[in-house]
Amino acid sequence: MKRIAHRTRISLRKRNVRDAEHNDKHLGKIVRLDLKLTSPCEEYPYFGMDESYNLTIATQSLLVSNSVWGILRGMETFSQLFYLADVNYEVRINKTEIYDYPRYAHRGLLIDTSRHYLSLTKIQKTLDAMAMNKMNVLHWHIVDDQSFPYKSDKFPDLSRMGAYHPSMVYDKQAIEGVINYAKNRGIRVIPEFDVPGHTSSWGVAYPNILTRCYQNGQYLGLGPMNPIHNVTYKLLQDLFREVQERFPDKYFHVGGDEVELDCWESNTELREYMTQHDMTSATQLHSLFMANVIPLLGNNAKAIVWQEVYDEDVTLSNGTLIHVWKDNDINEMISILRDGHQLIYSSAWYLDHLKSGGDWADFYQADPRQMVRRYDNDVKVENIVGGEACMWGEVVNDFNIISRVWPRASAVAEKLWSAEINSVHEGFYDYRVPNDVYSRLEEHTCRMNRRGIHAQPPSGPGFCLGSV
Repeated sequence: MKRIAHRTRISLRKRNVRDAEHNDKHLGKIVRLDLKLTSPCEEYPYFGMDESYNLTIATQSLLVSNSVWGILRGMETFSQLFYLADVNYEVRINKTEIYDYPRYAHRGLLIDTSRHYLSLTKIQKTLDAMAMNKMNVLHWHIVDDQSFPYKSDKFPDLSRMGAYHPSMVYDKQAIEGVINYAKNRGIRVIPEFDVPGHTSSWGVAYPNILTRCYQNGQYLGLGPMNPIHNVTYKLLQDLFREVQERFPDKYFHVGGDEVELDCWESNTELREYMTQHDMTSATQLHSLFMANVIPLLGNNAKAIVWQEVYDEDVTLSNGTLIHVWKDNDINEMISILRDGHQLIYSSAWYLDHLKSGGDWADFYQADPRQMVRRYDNDVKVENIVGGEACMWGEVVNDFNIISRVWPRASAVAEKLWSAEINSVHEGFYDYRVPNDVYSRLEEHTCRMNRRGIHAQPPSGPGFCLGSV
């Protein structure tokens, strides 16, 4: 109980217990919480892991799960069941029985450490908040055009020349620390090295892997990776192998979005290659590039790609996850599902798109499986295996990322974990946000504040007890 008091930042006041015992509804004090793990511990969290648990709250409470990951989720629930009563700030918990499990297997948050470097302290704080919200994937968009903070042992010049500053890098020890911190909270860490676009920072050290761009015969600068040079693939193969040694998760996000096709089309060498190989569009160069890159991950890895890779007819294995992010999300998901692929969804969950206070309600209204079923009842919606809230880094850094993400991402977390809301009106799903969600999010925000997560007020005026 002392540990719960510490985590919730609520003082347990013994003097209130005697008063509570005179309350007719008072059933006694919790003496203990027993944990029962029915299967051996697993070393790392993984896609499809069992996170279910049974929790009984009584004088002698019991938490049962088949996995250590379910134990972690149940312990989080247990800590959140305590609440402050109106009288004398009593800490109470209600007798209950809970059987709980996630609706979606992949429940993620994307952070971007290229546009602004994030300290390890803030990444750890982000993981703390994710655990409170039962998210289980940190999608680490670690490099991009702006900087290359990944410190490679094999290619040290990538960060030496491409990072903002020598202090703003993530070396092997830092990455290991993040992965272990995440593992202890049941969270997977998936790296993204986005190619062939968004790679300007790579070219500071290795300009020969990028494409020279022209306009009206005038050289403009370097663009996407060159898709026909062997040196490009050799560097990627060696770098990916090193990254995979550091990140234990089987999934690897290779990006594939927003490629500057005009640059490829402006390059004489690439135009000649297209003519020789009967290519009529630079999208075919994109397909060629991704078809060559994905196998570099090896047979034991699985790729995640942004939806453009699917859109350009790259042959993808059934194990590849397609990441949907554009506006035409429903038609895109239906097409992907009809082709038998699995997908993760982000289109409606871009946290960098800001409105006034309360925009979390827009995130809450989006449920990808419901959205698809509204238009097509024949596709296998279970192949929508999850989704991610995306916090791109243009306008967030160490000073505001926590308050910008939370509690807005909590709305996404609940949609991905909790049971589907099956309210139907005239044959269509009703996406309105139930009133109780507003009050629960206010309560949860205060809970996060008490535990050191500086989440912003979710909806407007209000107050939190015990958080200042």
